[in-house]
Amino acid sequence: MPSAASNHASMSEFTSRGEGNANTIVGKMDGVVRKANHVVASTTTQGASPDAADDELPVTVKGKQPDKHSMDYVIRSGIAGGIAGCAAKTTVAPLDRVKILFQTSNPQFAKYQGSWAGVAIAMRDIYSHDGVLGLFRGHSATLLKIYPYAAIKFVAYEQYRAFIIGSNRQNETWIRRFASGAAAGVTSVFFTYPLEIIRVRLAFETKHRSSSLTDICKKIYYEYPLRKPRPIAVESTSGVTKAVAETATAAVQAVAPRSGLVNFYRGFSTTLMGMVPYAGVSFLTHDTMGDLFRLRSIREYTTLPKPPSAPADKPAPLRAWAELTSGGISGAVSQTVAYPLEVIRRRMQVSGAVGDGHRLRIGETASMIFRERGVPGFFVGLSIGYVKVMPLAAVSFYTYERLKTLFNI
Repeated sequence: MPSAASNHASMSEFTSRGEGNANTIVGKMDGVVRKANHVVASTTTQGASPDAADDELPVTVKGKQPDKHSMDYVIRSGIAGGIAGCAAKTTVAPLDRVKILFQTSNPQFAKYQGSWAGVAIAMRDIYSHDGVLGLFRGHSATLLKIYPYAAIKFVAYEQYRAFIIGSNRQNETWIRRFASGAAAGVTSVFFTYPLEIIRVRLAFETKHRSSSLTDICKKIYYEYPLRKPRPIAVESTSGVTKAVAETATAAVQAVAPRSGLVNFYRGFSTTLMGMVPYAGVSFLTHDTMGDLFRLRSIREYTTLPKPPSAPADKPAPLRAWAELTSGGISGAVSQTVAYPLEVIRRRMQVSGAVGDGHRLRIGETASMIFRERGVPGFFVGLSIGYVKVMPLAAVSFYTYERLKTLFNI
């Protein structure tokens, strides 16, 4: 078995290479923004101060403003959002695989839970058995799901923001920002949730029990919920009342779907409950951090000059480190708020993959987690979640904001 020092060295080498690639990408994207800024400097009239112009901006912005409801704006923001989501997910794909294995209590990896070393050992074991592709198992399904998810999320946020907040800065309240982000998250997850179910199942599979995509879809389709035991009949109940009750129960069971396409929305209600605080807090925190970094006292060090083609109501872009920091903090805060519901959702999604194939309901899943581990059970893998979600949110927001600059939106 490799020593801890060798493992640390290999992880350090992997990290240094990743940081080098990240710095190259960040430098190239910032270079495009700086080239646009040179045009601003050459076309700005002498004696005019950019800071003064920004300070004198009226409450209701007048001038060049894009039509956020136009098809051109929707397409551009959708492409930018989809690319941002794919870039972010690819960055953290190996950690996402390990986190899902921990959250769902996979028997082969349960022994590694509870320590940072366990994360590295789990990744090493996956690599030794399945190679590099094992760390990215299910990632193709992730990209198929994340592109439309991220595209819809960012498009929906821009649309909800334009409707709820508009161009009046007096409407930039925390509750309006939260509502815009929450509505965008709910909209995106509604359209892409079945792909998430398939992705989690693919990530949950191991080499010893591997199934094809078609087999997994069939298995999900034909799973059925655990039937509740019949209540003991009371002797005093009349035959007529008993017959009516049984008929009503049979009718409800016949109408209510117990298997089929509804299985691809397993845990959807829990996802909605988790998505509202997650997406709402994420966008709220990111926008708030952007405001802090654009304060007059520090914006000289945190912002870049506005490109000439930038919309009039768009603030100056943040420097790379400031934008990444804003995204990382927003990811950490939103993850903490919504994590218990995410654990419940993961367990519900794989409930048919373990045991006798029965699927559990929200209350049953929560009770099972509490019986097994108590309150800490709802925060299993949260430390891994921080390591995953902070770079995920940072890369996502950074890429989206830079692409918005390139697309002039």
